[in-house]
Amino acid sequence: MQANTSNICNFYVAGISYKKIEAETRGQFAISNEQYLSLLSHAESFNIEEFFVLSTCNRTEIYGFADEVEQLVKFLCSETVGTAESFLESAYTKNGQDAIRHLFAVGAGLDSQILGDYEIIGQIKSAVKVSKEKGYVGAFTERLVNAVLQSSKAIKNQTGLSGGTVSVSFAAVQYIREHIKDVSTKEILLIGTGKIGRTTCKNLVDYLNTNNITLINRTPDKARELAEELGVHHAHVNQLQQLVKQSEIILVATNAEEPILMTDYLTDGEPKLIIDLSVPCNVERSAALLAHINLINVDQLSKLKDETLARRKAEVPKAVRILSGFIAEFLEWYEMRKHVPVLKAVKSKLQEIHSTNLYKELYPLPAAQKLYTEERIQRIINGMASKLREQNQRGCHYIEAINEYIATGSD
Repeated sequence: MQANTSNICNFYVAGISYKKIEAETRGQFAISNEQYLSLLSHAESFNIEEFFVLSTCNRTEIYGFADEVEQLVKFLCSETVGTAESFLESAYTKNGQDAIRHLFAVGAGLDSQILGDYEIIGQIKSAVKVSKEKGYVGAFTERLVNAVLQSSKAIKNQTGLSGGTVSVSFAAVQYIREHIKDVSTKEILLIGTGKIGRTTCKNLVDYLNTNNITLINRTPDKARELAEELGVHHAHVNQLQQLVKQSEIILVATNAEEPILMTDYLTDGEPKLIIDLSVPCNVERSAALLAHINLINVDQLSKLKDETLARRKAEVPKAVRILSGFIAEFLEWYEMRKHVPVLKAVKSKLQEIHSTNLYKELYPLPAAQKLYTEERIQRIINGMASKLREQNQRGCHYIEAINEYIATGSD
């Protein structure tokens, strides 16, 4: 049995995030592009007809309609390494207005590991786009996400919540700058040139003032294009092990399901700083046990504090006020959407009354005034809609609208 997608109480979010789960465990529930497409291909077998999945380095969340939240969790975990039972042990689950408020907070960057992270809104847009293309985003979810996007834009334009340069990729650069002397003389290897890798590379060039960087990507052309754009080096993936040995600083920004940087590559005893920006972790865990290796992951980077974050915290109350306005507007739309069937029924009844012989005898109108009649019916419907917005008394307004139409006659 499929959930009622017109009932807000059937709208759920279930998720895990950095707040309770470390990066390694979060990786067991990360959803790759391929896994997302697989979910879309068998959603029907789980009786899921409207959903989207948000999977980032900090969280994995599923939003959608269901009879029970466990239905969504079992569906999500049908594609993950981790089980539905272990997911639920640490998950937060919300429904109705609480789920809606949660999505607004996530989209604003208020729930991000780095406060005000504006990259999350692009990740939401991408996730919803994938589901929409396969027919799993209906009128409710589309309207909700559009409101979230608008609120995020308003917060960015009207507050300093996303001001300054703070992100996981920038935090990596900060860490390097604070812990490595003479960075310009060091060999830097960046593995992965997707969105995070691209941003990280630009930050390395801009803030560390170095071009002594080599890029490697599973698709060589992408590494070459970015290297040419930023004036750095690139190499083929089959040179990975050799370049790992040569490099003193290694950043991993891939999204592989299994580690790609193995401990065996690091046993030469040469000191190295390795920063793993991937979730699931793409550096073999045992590498951290090597005495000459300093391995840092996204959770450790996100604990970095600076003046920018302090300024962002001061902007939170202003951002919350802006969100409250958008949430109220969306909930008002939802309430009016519930009344649409009633409004249509009343309009149909008024048109039916007008066409009866008795009404025509009581209030004769020339054929030329037919358009006026439609306008009068619509005026009464608009008045009814306004009253429904203020009071939840559908039956009373139904009778009132019919009485008003008959009483006004041809006026």
